[in-house]
Amino acid sequence: MSDRPRVLVVDDEPNIRDLLGTVLRFHGFRVDAAGSAAQALAAVRDGHPDVVLLDVGLPDGDGFDVCRRLREESPALGVVFLTARDDARDTVTGLALGGDDYVTKPFVVDVLVARVRAVLRRVQPAGDAQAAPDAAGTTARTAGSGALLRCGDLELDDDACQVHRGGHRVDLSPTEYRLLRHLLGHQGRVLSRGQILAAVWSYDFGGASTVVDTYVGYLRRKLDPLGPPLIHTRRGFGYVLRAAR
Repeated sequence: MSDRPRVLVVDDEPNIRDLLGTVLRFHGFRVDAAGSAAQALAAVRDGHPDVVLLDVGLPDGDGFDVCRRLREESPALGVVFLTARDDARDTVTGLALGGDDYVTKPFVVDVLVARVRAVLRRVQPAGDAQAAPDAAGTTARTAGSGALLRCGDLELDDDACQVHRGGHRVDLSPTEYRLLRHLLGHQGRVLSRGQILAAVWSYDFGGASTVVDTYVGYLRRKLDPLGPPLIHTRRGFGYVLRAAR
């Protein structure tokens, strides 16, 4: 029983909490519930869930602020926003703050369950990487059940879910990890923002979303101090990761 994924449902509407709790338990999840921002933060600290279903509108705070605090305290936590707000700008804001997905009400429960499972796979990426050759002469090889991806002195080990550059460990959030892993798997190839968004976030905003730029900036701030830049902007096209020359 203890190996079942744990989901925390955060919503101020009791009927939504009850509905989601019933559905998620039926599909094999352990479920906790919270009706406010304060309860949500306490439940994460005490219960250590794998994924949080987080309503944006809470009686004692904004779900975006809750997500920001959760990311500071629990970087590996999966966060799915669940909200009646369907403005694309809110979706972009939620993703840029570290949300892994954004589901609007009303929702189809089976689709929501599928999205929760997809987030679980993305925030626990070990074992699902594909070893890939690259066009820049760097290496990518299988290591155990996951993959070891390299580009120059940058190394991503899917078995250990760790990233090192120049022998230094680089701590990444789950979204940063997925983005870097995608870039490493296609190193030497220019990827458009739309391609990256679809692959890493499973969203399509016509390639105009700023969430990709935001997370590329996060990666650069963590990787560039350790060596020459690896992620390069191709103005008007997108981004390419290649070894320093």
